[in-house]
Amino acid sequence: MLVTDEQGRLRALDWHDHEARMRQLMTRQYRSLAIRLRDTAEAPVAADALLRYFGGELHALDRLSVALGGTEFQRQVWHALRSIPAGHTLSYGELAKNIGRPAAVRAVGLANGANPVSLVLPCHRVIGSNSSLTGYGGGLHRKHWLLAHEHALPAASSAPPEQCSNRLPGF
Repeated sequence: MLVTDEQGRLRALDWHDHEARMRQLMTRQYRSLAIRLRDTAEAPVAADALLRYFGGELHALDRLSVALGGTEFQRQVWHALRSIPAGHTLSYGELAKNIGRPAAVRAVGLANGANPVSLVLPCHRVIGSNSSLTGYGGGLHRKHWLLAHEHALPAASSAPPEQCSNRLPGF
């Protein structure tokens, strides 16, 4: 599911089975705006970029225009997420250091969890300090799939969860 504004900027992107979570995030971030879900056909640029990304063009999402709500700290974390290139990962601690807040590791994790535009602000590229796959709103099976798709799966990561397959369900 994706949500764009009148200017075509992406405001939310989440898995089809997480509509309630997306609505909750949108309500928190955009209290004063009327939210109206539209068919993906009304957001052709974002929909096309997603199809290209899942088809193997890993940088297809890099130039999508995004409009962010959230707190100043959350926006700082989300901008830093966008700088993690496909094929790479960072730990939560490294991300906290990158934004100049090395002691804010847990807050970085919370900001990741509140990310309204998964994939485009690639929170799936943030992993535990021991290279473990931790915390992903779409489920660890999807995080595993996305990192494998981007050739960034840490060597130390465990076998894919049972729900994981070669084909990613969910958008």
